[in-house]
Amino acid sequence: MAQGGPKGEVFDIVDMRAPVLTDEQKAVLAGAAQARFDFSAEAILGAAQAQTGLGDFGAMDFVERLELWCQCVRDDAFLSPVSHAALWTMFLRYASDRLRVEDICKRHPEILDIVIDRPIIVAGPPRSGTTHLLGLLSADKRLRSLPWWEAVAPVPTEADAPSAGDPNPRWTKAQAGWEQQQAILPMMSYMHEFSPDHVSEDIELQALDFSSYLLEWLALVPRWRDYYLSHDQSGTYAYLKKGLQVLTFLKGPNRWVIKCPQHMEQLPALRATFPDATYVITHRDPVASIRSTLSMWLYASRVLRTKSDPEEPKGYWIDRYRVLLERCVRDRHLLPPDQTVDVYFHQWIKDPDVILGEIYAKAGLPLDAETLATLHRYHADHDPGAKGRVVFNLERDFGITAEDIRKHFGFYFDHFAVEREVK
Repeated sequence: MAQGGPKGEVFDIVDMRAPVLTDEQKAVLAGAAQARFDFSAEAILGAAQAQTGLGDFGAMDFVERLELWCQCVRDDAFLSPVSHAALWTMFLRYASDRLRVEDICKRHPEILDIVIDRPIIVAGPPRSGTTHLLGLLSADKRLRSLPWWEAVAPVPTEADAPSAGDPNPRWTKAQAGWEQQQAILPMMSYMHEFSPDHVSEDIELQALDFSSYLLEWLALVPRWRDYYLSHDQSGTYAYLKKGLQVLTFLKGPNRWVIKCPQHMEQLPALRATFPDATYVITHRDPVASIRSTLSMWLYASRVLRTKSDPEEPKGYWIDRYRVLLERCVRDRHLLPPDQTVDVYFHQWIKDPDVILGEIYAKAGLPLDAETLATLHRYHADHDPGAKGRVVFNLERDFGITAEDIRKHFGFYFDHFAVEREVK
């Protein structure tokens, strides 16, 4: 159900707990149910080698992690056929892209000498506005960012060569995937966009090492969460750097602006890998972020899971945010003050120019009138609520209140000057 608003339509998804599937959703689920997938490292790596014609994956320590990813998929009894198809395709893509990264580095060893110079790195709780801030900074063309079409195919193949009929086949493939997602889960575009030009998180490059917290967003994987949180991520952050070096080699040396919420809980590895970065850490009332995550999970479950159970995301993500923010509180002191900006949501919405000025000053980039005007245009053209927004209803959909969530995060409010946003 939608109603008009000053910034676009307001959507209230009233069938969260008992979804009414569209004919298209039913057809997609039925079609996916016909396929079978072998979720094993051997099958995925073999398929990647057959697809690319390449054989060298580089250091093979990732195989243990890939096997655990596969085990977690097999363990999640409520993944739908659509999820199985999507996860198989994703795992195969990461394995294939890793082969291509290793191949280009062998053919051009100078890639590994490329300096990733003073990147600007954004981190903040998931669903807290980091995507908009990343896009805003990416509007400054002195900075290099990672559009979705490039993130999902970082090393072009012969099939990706421009032609008269298609100047960018990688963009075209990403657009087809976006259109398919919009058809299957139309409300998702108002919660998290994946259009080809949308600036991606750098987690897509971390995933080439089969690590990060990415899998947690796609399935219920407590075994993977525990493994990931108890293992040093320095190697995966080194692979992220390698990915940025490859992309710099292919397309130019501009300074990078990247982001991933996960960085909040990996500040030691982040700092060690990118010691000269400008770190932009965003902060927001966790309730605002968590209710968005819970709602996004529950809405997508109508297609991605075989049941729509509000207890699944509620039981997982409130505690997961707690861990993320506890680690940020624990390690925030490791970031040098002259390289770090803490961005508070309530201050950002009142006066973003002051905060932009601080970010640019610490990054050593001039913020002249022309650049500021460019950023203002982006901010106006990409207002998150301009095209529409989804209503999040904690009490109706999850049987909890804002205070039920907020009581778990006193430590965060004690450490950072975050204002309570959700009543």
